[in-house]
Amino acid sequence: MRKIIFIFMFFFMISSGCSLKGSSPAPSELDVMIGQMVMVGFRGLELNADNPVVSDIKDSRVGGVILFSKDCALNSTVRNIAGPDQLAKLTSDLQSYSDIPLFVSIDQEGGIIKRLTGEMGFPETMSAAELGNSGDILAAYKAGQTIGQMLKSAGINMNFAPVVDVNRNAANPVIAALQRSFSDDPRIVAEFAESYIDGLHFEGIISCLKHFPGHGSSRGDSHLGFTDVTDSWDASELYPFQKIISDNKADMVMTAHIFNSRWDRKYPATLSRKVIHGLLRRKLGFEGIIVTDDMQMKAVSGEYGFKEGVYRAVQAGADVLLFGNNLIYEPGLGTKAVSTLKQLVREGKITERRIKQSYERIMRLKRKLAES
Repeated sequence: MRKIIFIFMFFFMISSGCSLKGSSPAPSELDVMIGQMVMVGFRGLELNADNPVVSDIKDSRVGGVILFSKDCALNSTVRNIAGPDQLAKLTSDLQSYSDIPLFVSIDQEGGIIKRLTGEMGFPETMSAAELGNSGDILAAYKAGQTIGQMLKSAGINMNFAPVVDVNRNAANPVIAALQRSFSDDPRIVAEFAESYIDGLHFEGIISCLKHFPGHGSSRGDSHLGFTDVTDSWDASELYPFQKIISDNKADMVMTAHIFNSRWDRKYPATLSRKVIHGLLRRKLGFEGIIVTDDMQMKAVSGEYGFKEGVYRAVQAGADVLLFGNNLIYEPGLGTKAVSTLKQLVREGKITERRIKQSYERIMRLKRKLAES
C-alpha cells in the first residue's frame, strides 16, 4: 500500500508542474526544491502538532529527517527511539505531514555505531572491522540484509552506511577506534562494502558511502574542530569510492569535514568545489546525491558559521545539507536552513539553476525508492 501511495504522489507532483521541465520555477516550486535539500534531526519519541519538526516538514517542506537514539545536547538516552512499535508509529506520523515522501535516515552501521540496539528489541550485527577480519564476504551481505529488514519494518528508508574509509591509522579516534573500517586494504574495503550494500538494496534501503574523500588516516575528530589530513591521506583511499561508483552501486556519498591542502588550500572537503565537483563529480563520475556530514560539527560550524557554511556547501556541489540538531539542539533548525537558502538565492549568491540540479537528483532517487 505504501508503494502505491508513493507512486501516486509522484505522479501528482509531475502533473501539477513540480517536474519543472521546460519552464522557470514559480516561487512555490522554488520553495519545494529548496526544502528537499535539507535534512534535519529533532526531539521526540512521538509527534504532536507543536513539535518544531512538524512545521519544518509542513511549512518549510524539509525533505528528510535523521533519527537518533541518544540526545547529545541533554546527555540523555531519550531522543527518537524506544522500540520497534514506537519507531514504526513515529516514522509513519512523520511521513503523514509531508506532501513528498521523506528520506527517513539513520546511522546503523553495525557494531558500536548503531541507533537501534538489542536492548530496544532490534537485532545486533557485527561491526565493519569484525566483518572484514572474518574474511566472510557473505557475512557482510547478511549484515546489510538484516539491517535492511529492521529499517524497512521501522519505516526507515535510508542508512548512512557503509563506511568505506580505509583503516590507515590504527589510532584514529573516529574510525579505527570505533571499528568502523572494513580493512586497511582498499580492495577489501570495496569488496565488503559492496556486499553490505547489496544486502541493504535487497530490502529496498538506500545506502550512503562515507566519508569522502577518506577519513581513515585522520588523527583528529572533525566533530570537535579543524581536522587536517594533508600529511596522512593517501590516494589509495579513493579506491573504494571509485570502485563502488563505477560498479553503479553508490546511491549517495557523504562528504567529510576534513582539510587537505593538496585538494584545496582554503576549504575542507565539504565546502570545497575542487573536492566535490572536481574530484567526486568530474574525476570519479558520480552522478547521484552528495550529502554533507553533520553541518553542526565544529570543523564547519566552528570555523565558518551557519550561513557561510550553507553557502559554501551548496556552491561546492552538495545536494543535501544534513543538520543532526543533536550536538546542539535548536528548535526549527530545518526552517532556519531553508530560510537561509532562500535568502542566498534572493541575494544572487546561489542560482535557481543550482538548486534545481540538486532537486532533480533528489527526486530521481525518491522515485527509485518509491518503485522498489
